[in-house]
Amino acid sequence: MGHRLSKIYTRTGDAGTTGLGDGSRTGKDSLRIAAMGEVDETNCVVGLLLCEELDAGMRELLTGIQHDLFDLGGELSVPGASFLKAGQPARLEAAIDRYNADLSPLKEFILPGGTRAAALAHLARAVCRRAERAVVALAQVEPVSAAARQYLNRLSDLFFVLPRSINKAAGCGDVLWQKGKNA
Repeated sequence: MGHRLSKIYTRTGDAGTTGLGDGSRTGKDSLRIAAMGEVDETNCVVGLLLCEELDAGMRELLTGIQHDLFDLGGELSVPGASFLKAGQPARLEAAIDRYNADLSPLKEFILPGGTRAAALAHLARAVCRRAERAVVALAQVEPVSAAARQYLNRLSDLFFVLPRSINKAAGCGDVLWQKGKNA
């Protein structure tokens, strides 16, 4: 970080623009700022999930994800930058494989729920998918690294597997969707 924030309000954004990491300014309603905000919100939900009781391995994985998401936010804040590396999405793939190995194959759609921690992981999936859509929209008009798009895609997959694993560890099964249940 080039300089630390000692004064939080600067008034430089009062006209609807904000500074990027390269010193340029852009509208607060730009696709870049929207993508940065969605990635930040994803990181916040991961932080909320980390407030739950989780095993040490999952806690370490999620903490690493928070750092990766901050890397991604930094990448998005500097147009043309590429901070994420190919190993970061690959690390998520390995985690997906590890957690999915102990789960039974799905034959039905599942609903978000079970334990509170699992429900928060489902929320993280939904928020991550929104972040992915925002990054894809940005990539339609400005360069975005392949690793950034891949990372969010794998992360949303992980946040489909983790709640199932959390529920299984708690002795709580998946909450299965029942078509027409209230018809």
